[in-house]
Amino acid sequence: MKIITAILSLTVAAAFSLRADDVVTKPALTLEGAMKVGEAAMKCAKANNCAPSIAVVDAGGSLLYFVRPEDSFSAGANISIGKARTAATFKKPTAFFEDTINKGRYAMSAVKDFTPLQGGVPIVYDGQIVGAIGCSGAKSAAQDEEVAKAGASVFDTKKLETK
Repeated sequence: MKIITAILSLTVAAAFSLRADDVVTKPALTLEGAMKVGEAAMKCAKANNCAPSIAVVDAGGSLLYFVRPEDSFSAGANISIGKARTAATFKKPTAFFEDTINKGRYAMSAVKDFTPLQGGVPIVYDGQIVGAIGCSGAKSAAQDEEVAKAGASVFDTKKLETK
């Protein structure tokens, strides 16, 4: 009986064992990478004489990097994190959602943990979204977007190929 049980156990284990095509391997944003994104965004902000809060999250929306300059407004901290999380989890720039709401789809504003304000941009590496950056507190919404794009461009593969 023990032999039959052992053979049956091995047969079941073999039938349910994972194969290489059962698991996805994908790139992930590291703390070092998040710092590079944040520092590139802050460099752009300083060049444009503004001081926004900057947040960088991984693909799941978990915070990896954050900075709030002492002369930025305090609400910008949570807004920048919200923009980054929204861009990462929805895999779209937050400007898309702001435009959608402005065109009349007001129900979008009821989504929980959702910040549909311009200034959140996904970070793309090798064609996959590995995280996002959110900026809040620059001189305008357009400048929030510009600073975020400057940070996200660190991993722009087209940019890397030309270096």
